Amino acid sequence: MLDTTSGRPASRHALYRAETMSTTTVTPNSVAERLGVSHPAVRLGHLRRWLVSGLIAVAVVTTALYLWNRSQAAEAIQYVTQPVRRGDLRVTVTATGNLAPTNQVQVGSELSGIVKSVNVDYDQRVKVGQVLAQLDTTKLEAQIKQVEAGLSAARARVQQAEATEEEARTALARAEQLAAMELVTQADLDSARAAHKRALADRASAAATVNQSGATLHANRTDLAKMTIRSPINGVVLARAVERGQTVAASFQAPVLFTLAEDLTKMELDVDVDEADVGQVKPGQEATFTVDAYPDRAFTARVAAVRLSSQQSEGVVTYKTILYVDNTDLLLRPGMTATAELVVRHAKDVVLVPNAALRFVPSGAAEAPTSTSGGGLMGRLLPRPPRSAPASTEPVSAEGRRQRIWVLRDGQPVDMTITVGETDGRATEVTGGDIEPGIAVIVEAGTTRPES
Repeated sequence: MLDTTSGRPASRHALYRAETMSTTTVTPNSVAERLGVSHPAVRLGHLRRWLVSGLIAVAVVTTALYLWNRSQAAEAIQYVTQPVRRGDLRVTVTATGNLAPTNQVQVGSELSGIVKSVNVDYDQRVKVGQVLAQLDTTKLEAQIKQVEAGLSAARARVQQAEATEEEARTALARAEQLAAMELVTQADLDSARAAHKRALADRASAAATVNQSGATLHANRTDLAKMTIRSPINGVVLARAVERGQTVAASFQAPVLFTLAEDLTKMELDVDVDEADVGQVKPGQEATFTVDAYPDRAFTARVAAVRLSSQQSEGVVTYKTILYVDNTDLLLRPGMTATAELVVRHAKDVVLVPNAALRFVPSGAAEAPTSTSGGGLMGRLLPRPPRSAPASTEPVSAEGRRQRIWVLRDGQPVDMTITVGETDGRATEVTGGDIEPGIAVIVEAGTTRPES
């Protein structure tokens, strides 16, 4: 483009200014924008856009709530029921322990010595008086001979003392006769009397020595008999802790050489009953137990005694309970670990309700209003806290405690109040309430979706 005045090309700045001045039109909107003030028409456009966006958001939320409510309505609650039945209830207490013979004897030796012979072995049956082992008696036999010789010497001294006493007695009688005739002095008479008394004392001392030597001989002969270890009972050898040639030292206590069991056909089971259950255990109650050696067989027993003394292990207090066991077939062995179930109560022909029915509570009955979730739109969107069944406030009586159970009527759960007693862990005895065997009680609830 040429400059009309000079005929030369115009500059770019002049050309841009000319085009701007020729095309720019002054309008109210442009003035408002330059002044920073929105025009009413512009504000109305913005308002319309926000209104449309809000309506779309509300429509989306409403649609989501509708679909969610529809899916919830489509879920059908199904209840699992079990019938109330009539049967026997066995309440048991579980305890563990070990088997042992009813009479177990440890045979030892009161004397020291070398074992000369061992006449029995493990599991061998023995009778009363049967020789189990023999200790070397050489030294003891020599001591007995020595004591016997001393006893013979003591008896000889007794005879000598008797002769001396007889001589002194005769001399005293003669002195007394002569003194009566005044043929001896009083001093001679006194000497005769003193000699007689000394003779009597010597005779008594000699007799005592004989008795002492006899007692020593008896003790040595008793020890000689004890060097032969004999069985004190009829039974079986459970353990043998001695071999031939072994030295037995009985300095402070008698060493145990053999362990005998009197009768393995009758055994006892020593179990530890927890302090929480010991109040239910009484002598005469029946029990069953199992051992690892025969896991598929249950053995019978009977409670014989419950010890008064307690024992504590790792903070757990238990009481020793003795059970009598019939082991006629000799399958059970001493020391076996057994798990016993003591029948503390056996009720026959009672009404029983499943324990699951006592734990079941419908969701509507357990639900409680909270301040977090209200009934509006935000209350539906916000998550609810977990619901829990209310704590039972039913009174507990001597006959039992009151519980609520639920039955189905017209497809809806209806509660019933009953009184329950003992339980075996699976079923509970019903002691009161308007419930009969055969009534189906709810034990579980679930939801299912219909197939589309």
